[in-house]
Amino acid sequence: MAIIPLAANFEGDFVIKLLPVDSGSTMDEVAAAAAANSIGIHVAERPGRTLRVRKQGADAPYARDSTVADAALEATECIEIYFE
Repeated sequence: MAIIPLAANFEGDFVIKLLPVDSGSTMDEVAAAAAANSIGIHVAERPGRTLRVRKQGADAPYARDSTVADAALEATECIEIYFE
């Protein structure tokens, strides 16, 4: 597997962050990694809400069990992480 740096735009955060993820990581794992850099720092926790990941500007999120490789995300592509 390979490390892919993605630009992560977390809902409610005012900073887009560089997020290194493994190409084999699921979207749930990507969301959790992004949350670790935003929730409790710039974003309030929202218990009971599921985090979802979508490509910037897309209407629909990726399937939660799809991987970074499945999504064909490339280095520095921007993803949006939001509460569902």
